[in-house]
Amino acid sequence: MLNGIFFALILIATVYGAFAGSMADVTKASIDSAKVAVDLAISLVGQMALWLGLAQVLQDAGLMKVIARFMRPVMRFVFPDIPDGHPALGAILLNIVANMIGLTNAATPFGIKAMLELNKLNQRPGIATNAMCLFLAINTSGVAVLPTGAIAVRAAQGAENPTGIFFPSILATMCSTIVGFLVCRLLQQLPMFAVDRVETPADAEASPAAPDISGLDKAQEVAEISGRWSRARGLFAAATAATLIVALALHVQSQAATGATTLDIVKTVSADWILPILMVLFLMVGFASQVRVYESVVAGAKQGFQVAIMIIPFLVAILVAIGMFRASGAMDLLVDAIGVVTKPLGFPPELLPMALIRPLSGSGALAVVLETMKTYGPDSFIGFTVSVMSGSTETTFYVLAVYFGAVGVRVTRHTVFACLAADMTGMVMAVALSRLFF
Repeated sequence: MLNGIFFALILIATVYGAFAGSMADVTKASIDSAKVAVDLAISLVGQMALWLGLAQVLQDAGLMKVIARFMRPVMRFVFPDIPDGHPALGAILLNIVANMIGLTNAATPFGIKAMLELNKLNQRPGIATNAMCLFLAINTSGVAVLPTGAIAVRAAQGAENPTGIFFPSILATMCSTIVGFLVCRLLQQLPMFAVDRVETPADAEASPAAPDISGLDKAQEVAEISGRWSRARGLFAAATAATLIVALALHVQSQAATGATTLDIVKTVSADWILPILMVLFLMVGFASQVRVYESVVAGAKQGFQVAIMIIPFLVAILVAIGMFRASGAMDLLVDAIGVVTKPLGFPPELLPMALIRPLSGSGALAVVLETMKTYGPDSFIGFTVSVMSGSTETTFYVLAVYFGAVGVRVTRHTVFACLAADMTGMVMAVALSRLFF
């Protein structure tokens, strides 16, 4: 589908520009956008390196294993169809935890492993089970706790308040996850989605092509890392955290004394306090676990350069297509037409490209975020909102294709509807919360 969108944007931009007399602008946009794509990727290197380095500290401290242990009772409640102690439950848990703390390299192998284990419990090969549908509905709802990627992009683009999206992003992704869970549970009860009403695909018995889980061993190593907790260091870390909490409380108290509203205080905290506090807390977790934090940050930061190089082709393709489409005048025509419907609903039509591409491609969505902020500014309402949308939703169709393809599932039942309900909720809540926090 992303291939079709890319092709359509280039074709429409050229044809419309030819008749609208804007071919000179279209030509200029095709050249300038390619250069901008590379410049944007380079501008991301610093922030990506910083946050990937800090994420490495959490990984080396064994935080993934700690969170997984605390979440096991919740997983047993959410997935009652999976027998207690089954490997599928552990793989699901590790996938979700990896997504929560931003370890995407570990999340995908665990997700595929989870689907392989769930397929062993499947009585109807080729047809998605309730557990499969629910797992993907939760997985694609964007269960991120720390939207560090979106914050890094805003910081790289020179936003005055890069961390302002922290609270709205978390709230939006919480809403999308809850809706995805509830809709999935509701739809699986409907007769039209019952497993018995679906015919098993004729070739379902044939084994699907072996999925690529080459990163599973490495991901398993990450999940097994245990921090060497030091009591003395732990007490120091706790004292540091307590000191920061006291300082924050005093700041909130002084703000309240001046008559500031609760929302104003939250905005101030997210703008001025969240970033340094997060950095200190990340480092304190590593310090308490006897991680050599400097070496750990440096090792993780090296990935920032690799990520920047990896996304350049995606940025070039999408930014050139959107740049030509915008320069031709077709974008304004489309925005005006869609605005008739979306504006009364409170959804700015300028956000439509993000709403369309986000479920399809993570790299494509990043390109749209960068292009949107470049056009409207990172501190505009549109730039703020597109950042929240990026930090609170996921690449739904990519995940469905990879995970269902790994086990040869052809009949997805209610999965797509539940995932799209979660996506729509995330988008709508992103706009609503941005209006509140902006």
